[in-house]
Amino acid sequence: MSEAEKVRKPGRLSRVKAEFKKIIWPDKKTVGKEAAAVAIVSVLLGLLIALLDIVLRYGVDFLISL
Repeated sequence: MSEAEKVRKPGRLSRVKAEFKKIIWPDKKTVGKEAAAVAIVSVLLGLLIALLDIVLRYGVDFLISL
């Protein structure tokens, strides 16, 4: 074996630790703002889907009654 083959590669755990050190974690204020934005958008999309469901239900019932 040559010298290059004898050199050990870093283990999986040490590579994972190295990657975790590169992460820039957000602060609490940023996380709170993003969580609020997700909640608001989810509620608005839910309301939009409910409204579309109601409109389509009455539209189909109207077409069936013709």
